[in-house]
Amino acid sequence: MRGTLTPHRTLAAVLAMAAAGTVALTGCGTTEKPVKPAAMPSVAPSKQPDVFERRAGDIVRHWPKHLAPMPGRREAVLPLVSAERPKDAGKREITVTVGHSACDVHFGARQYESKDVVVVSGWGKKKSAKGMCTEMLATDKVKVKLEKPLGGRKLIDAATGKQLAAG
Repeated sequence: MRGTLTPHRTLAAVLAMAAAGTVALTGCGTTEKPVKPAAMPSVAPSKQPDVFERRAGDIVRHWPKHLAPMPGRREAVLPLVSAERPKDAGKREITVTVGHSACDVHFGARQYESKDVVVVSGWGKKKSAKGMCTEMLATDKVKVKLEKPLGGRKLIDAATGKQLAAG
């Protein structure tokens, strides 16, 4: 029979596929070319504001009017679990508790400051979609350095629009 695979034909097919794979993986005998690391893109002064910056700008413009919470989970604007005002009014650092995904490879907090308010948000960067992840909430304390002492300014959560750590 013409279409029947005998053990001899099967072995020949496997060897042919292995040889083709080896040639493909070696780049068909081409010499290796060094790969240069990618340079960090320069940040242009005219760059468009991101989601956090737009949200913080809206809060500053409309404060003390309460804005509705942002819908959905956005990696750039995660709600904060809590915030601690510094004991010393002249201190330029606050501690916030960021609620992020246990799948986030990196997380942190950022601030947007005005004369009357400091808008703060958590952020997270998920690892690739490959592999398994529980999507469980994790919380971690993060220190945020301010440009000026907090003083009497209000601390506002960018995700919820609510005041944190009244004082």
